Amino acid sequence: MTGQHGDGVGPLLLVPLLVFWVYLAAALRQRDPGRGGWSHWRTASFGAGAALLAVAAVLPGHDLVGHMWRHLLVGMLAPLGLVLGAPGTLALRTVRRDVGRAALRVLRHPVPRVAAHPVTGLLLTAGGLYLLHLTPLYRATLAHPGLHGLVLLHFLASGYLFTWAIAGPDPGPHRPGVPLRLVVLGLSVAAHATLAQLMYAGLVDTAVPVAQLRAAATLMYYGGDLAEILLALALLVTWRPAARHARSEPAPSPA
Repeated sequence: MTGQHGDGVGPLLLVPLLVFWVYLAAALRQRDPGRGGWSHWRTASFGAGAALLAVAAVLPGHDLVGHMWRHLLVGMLAPLGLVLGAPGTLALRTVRRDVGRAALRVLRHPVPRVAAHPVTGLLLTAGGLYLLHLTPLYRATLAHPGLHGLVLLHFLASGYLFTWAIAGPDPGPHRPGVPLRLVVLGLSVAAHATLAQLMYAGLVDTAVPVAQLRAAATLMYYGGDLAEILLALALLVTWRPAARHARSEPAPSPA
């Protein structure tokens, strides 16, 4: 069975492009006197993430390889650019202070804390991939373009959440330490590699030619590794060690 993913996912993925213009307007407001500046690198990063979504929106998705390219762009690479743009911090600097304080109070509640944990992001991203390829869901997306759009929307949301939980510069509710985040990132690498190997061996529920299946598996394996290496580098770049306030001891007097 060979199906085609509908090209109607474009409108769903072009929404973040509209968000970019809102982001750009907020960033330009920071140039006003008394507001301080906003990093051009963050603006460029957010713009790059939005541009990758635009590429995914026009990318042909008529086969499994095209679908895998879309997953790589929408679920892994674009979220990295969007997250490193620090839209949450920009929003907090743009809105009124009372609104910002209310938003930070919401982040301290138990539900956002659980949702923002790296393990939650891993379960949503990797779990969504396994569900898509080890069940009839992928074949269902071939017949229902709307369902395919929802799947891509899930990849975008879960990919953003996972990326933000691992290396997001925005404030997070009780974000765990770097060692745990590195462990979760390692589990993500293993999950992607295992699924790629299952796909290469033909042990997935996708009725496509063997050559196409193996090409998609190879793209998942190496493309996923590249995206996760970039995420690890982002974690190292955005990591800020906690300041240690050690008491200064008086120097020993000479004997």
